[in-house]
Amino acid sequence: MESGRAASVAGMAPIPTPPAEPQDNPNTYVGLDAPEAERLARERGWSTVRSLPPGAIITMEYREGRLNFEVKDGTVARAWKG
Repeated sequence: MESGRAASVAGMAPIPTPPAEPQDNPNTYVGLDAPEAERLARERGWSTVRSLPPGAIITMEYREGRLNFEVKDGTVARAWKG
C-alpha cells in the first residue's frame, strides 16, 4: 500500500510557478479613469485587474499578478497589488 501511494504522489504534476509580477508601481494608476487604468494595467502585464467600489467586501488572499483598483466616480482612487 505504501509503495502505491508513493507512486501516485511521484506521478503528480508539479505545481505551476505563477508568472512574474510586473515591475509597476500601483500608485501610477491613481487619478486615471477606470477603463483607461484597466487597459494600461493589462498592457503592462497584470494578469488580473479588479475594479471595486469604495468599501467593497472582498477576499483578502494575496494573488500574484493581480492589481486591485478602488474606483470612485469613475476614477481610480486607490490601487494595490494582490
